[in-house]
Amino acid sequence: MALSSHVPELGALELLLAVARLGSVGRAAAELGVSQPTASARIKGMERQIGVPLLDRSPRGSRPTEAGRLVVEWARQVVEAAQALDAGIDALRERRDAKLRVVASLTVAEYLMPGWLLALSQASPGTAVTLRTANSAEVAGHVLAGEADLGFVEGPSTPPGLAGAVVSTDRLVVVVAPGHRWARRRTPLTGAELAATPLVLREPGSGTREVLETALTPYGGAARPWLELASSTALKAAAMTGAGPVCLSELAVVEELATRRLVEVPLAEELDLRRPLRAVWPAGRRPSGPARELLVLTRRNAGLQKRAAAGKG
Repeated sequence: MALSSHVPELGALELLLAVARLGSVGRAAAELGVSQPTASARIKGMERQIGVPLLDRSPRGSRPTEAGRLVVEWARQVVEAAQALDAGIDALRERRDAKLRVVASLTVAEYLMPGWLLALSQASPGTAVTLRTANSAEVAGHVLAGEADLGFVEGPSTPPGLAGAVVSTDRLVVVVAPGHRWARRRTPLTGAELAATPLVLREPGSGTREVLETALTPYGGAARPWLELASSTALKAAAMTGAGPVCLSELAVVEELATRRLVEVPLAEELDLRRPLRAVWPAGRRPSGPARELLVLTRRNAGLQKRAAAGKG
């Protein structure tokens, strides 16, 4: 039996589900890699097609109407069935000698990717993986150019032209050598103090640099860096030799903090240096084959991290 003209397309149903989950058309548009006007127009078109209003809109966001909640539940079943069909087709098409091209930011490549790729090799022993490293801006460029099947970036948002999913979280820390005056500091470092201090930083285009500069914008922006380096290893070495305060990923300094080769400087609560780590791919093109499998593994790992954090709380 042919479907009636009132049944929306799959992409519109996915958008509706994202709005219901996130509470905002804008946030749903960002997650799916489309503009907010495009997303709003698609929702309004779906409402005209179905013949009922689906969202209550307010300055605080959007939530499903009573009819919209019913459509959301039906849409969820349709999208889950489509995803199962998609996965099945991928399995049929996948070859035993499957290849996967991955490009990742340095933090993800050094501290998270080894575990993910080990899990992938256990799940799909025949998959050959090529891994490249770059800063987050370069990762986005490689994925957009079709030079990688899946990318991993750091930063507050999904790069333009890409769709993405948060697969882990990270926190930036400020560290110094044990002999630095900040190593004995007892009062938290304020945003204004950090903004006024020349730091040893990653190069422009890195996710670490972007997150820090965004956090320091309310304080007049970050001071000109004392030194710019292109890797976490180089940053740590500079800090340990006393070059000055360094801002980098907490993942990168676990061992150095435990052995007191570096000391973490306490920061005021006003400074939020947490950041999401995202998998990214071209907007409108779903990851398939080994890329899809790796994405599933990373998202499963993110779920385990959240449950572990909740247990600690």
